[in-house]
Amino acid sequence: MKATAPGASGAGPEEGRISHADRMTVFLAILLALLLAALDQTIVATALPKMVEDLAGVERYTWVATMYLLASTSLALVYGKLADTYARRHVTLAAVGLFLGGSVACGLAGIAGPLPLLGDGMSQLVISRGIQGIGAGGIFAMTFIVIADLFTPAERGKYQGYVGAVFGVSSVLGPLLGGLLTDHAGGWMAGISGWRWVFLVNLPIGGVALWHILRRMPLLEAAPGATRPDFVGAGLLIGGLAPLVLGLQIDKQASPWLPWLASASAAAEGSAAGGGWQLWATPGLLALSAILLTAFVRRSRAVTGPILEPRLFSEPVFRRATLATFFFGAAFISVNIFVPLFLVSTRGVSATEAGVVLIPFSLGIVTSATLAGQVASRIGYRRQIVAGTAVFFLGAALLARMDADTAYGQVYLYMTLCGLGAGPGMPLFTLAIQNATDVRFVGQATSASQFFRQTGATVGAAAMGAVLTFTLAATFGVLDNELRDRTGGRVTAQAYVSTGGVGLSEAILAAFEERAAEAGTSDRADALRTEGVRVARDSAERVRLAFTGASHRIYWMAAFLTLVAGLLAARIPEIPLRRTHDRAKMEGKEAEA
Repeated sequence: MKATAPGASGAGPEEGRISHADRMTVFLAILLALLLAALDQTIVATALPKMVEDLAGVERYTWVATMYLLASTSLALVYGKLADTYARRHVTLAAVGLFLGGSVACGLAGIAGPLPLLGDGMSQLVISRGIQGIGAGGIFAMTFIVIADLFTPAERGKYQGYVGAVFGVSSVLGPLLGGLLTDHAGGWMAGISGWRWVFLVNLPIGGVALWHILRRMPLLEAAPGATRPDFVGAGLLIGGLAPLVLGLQIDKQASPWLPWLASASAAAEGSAAGGGWQLWATPGLLALSAILLTAFVRRSRAVTGPILEPRLFSEPVFRRATLATFFFGAAFISVNIFVPLFLVSTRGVSATEAGVVLIPFSLGIVTSATLAGQVASRIGYRRQIVAGTAVFFLGAALLARMDADTAYGQVYLYMTLCGLGAGPGMPLFTLAIQNATDVRFVGQATSASQFFRQTGATVGAAAMGAVLTFTLAATFGVLDNELRDRTGGRVTAQAYVSTGGVGLSEAILAAFEERAAEAGTSDRADALRTEGVRVARDSAERVRLAFTGASHRIYWMAAFLTLVAGLLAARIPEIPLRRTHDRAKMEGKEAEA
């Protein structure tokens, strides 16, 4: 390919500096890297138990996923500023390189035993997942930013629709691939466990993407006069987001939202563990986050080259679309996480059967995201987003009416509706923002869209988790007194809140078996065993009803969040999609100057 660095002449990409074939090659390479990064959000779920078993790190179980989320979320806005300051090929190559390097490090974690500074195998895995997440955050942001450079806004919708389809496919494919590789890839290479291939398989596939980006992608240099990033502001942003994500993710049984909301057992454990500091962990982390993020906002208004340009918020499309994506992300994650939990807890189905219900959700996303992108140039973005949120609202409202007797066919239908409704917003919110934004700040605006959606998902998951926990805690609180009396103090229901009631029935039966063994007569022993079966059955039914009630609350909240997103979307101005390249417009401004 013969290409001049864009910015070296006045023509846009459509005028020959990058051929259509090269544009499509770069697009497919970026899409391939995105697929790997999106898969790694979910692929570890089914491989985690084996990882923990091999590396002996059960107490750090959740950190494998949390570290990836933390790194990818915290760096999103930073990558947007880097893309507006430096050549986008360099930023993209760095992101893909970090992701692949982190993948290799994850796959090799613990093989050489404990290492200086890095610790044991589990610590190595957690640190490597952070490196992987840093790269993934760049891939998520740069995908949309590079698409904006390659295609005009009028063309862009159909290509960004494929991006939405990638996210939809990865949400279902990830857990399936994780399980298959963990169970069957152990024989591929001597001494390499199957779960390690969950990470190592990224190397050959990602290598192909990296090669084509290196060979075919032009530099895509920054706009003239771009200012260097404010690295102090970046530090404040990352420092503020880290405690926010941690505060939302940590176990709310051990570290409640407020210390006085802790159960008696959690308060006693917290005091015994270290003076009760665990009870203050969540509010302390959230307070620290608020302080640092406030400092970030104040600094951004005062310095040259802020990580997120404050002037962007004066644009109505950017302001309303980013706020809508926040609520959209919260509603989306509610459907994705809690429907399988509802089915397992109320219907007693297996994890595999519960996971299958996500397939129609993902197929709905793939279908509507792709179609919405294809027709965006003809009918615009606002009507499609609003129509999508209306369908999403209907699906969430129907989910809120489910009970244990709801037929599987109905659940599939409701999930299909949610997927069809969620799909259009995935590419079109970003398209609307890019079309309205000053081309000098398109990187920051694009990454902000991804950032607010992901932050909304994080906050939404924490909020819905709190609803579930509080609902279960109320039910278990009533059960607690009853079971203490009926089992002679042998069973404490509150101890099973964190497991969702798993093991409670077995504990009740074991307690009554102990009482039966102490009975003076066989008739009394039989009566106690019969009573134990009845109490265990009644308790299980009450837990099931508690899950049903919590699910109703969660999905009505998801419907409300979808409604808010739709109302905000309805107020996004409909600006005709430009048919000129952003770079041609950027260079036109340079010529005028």
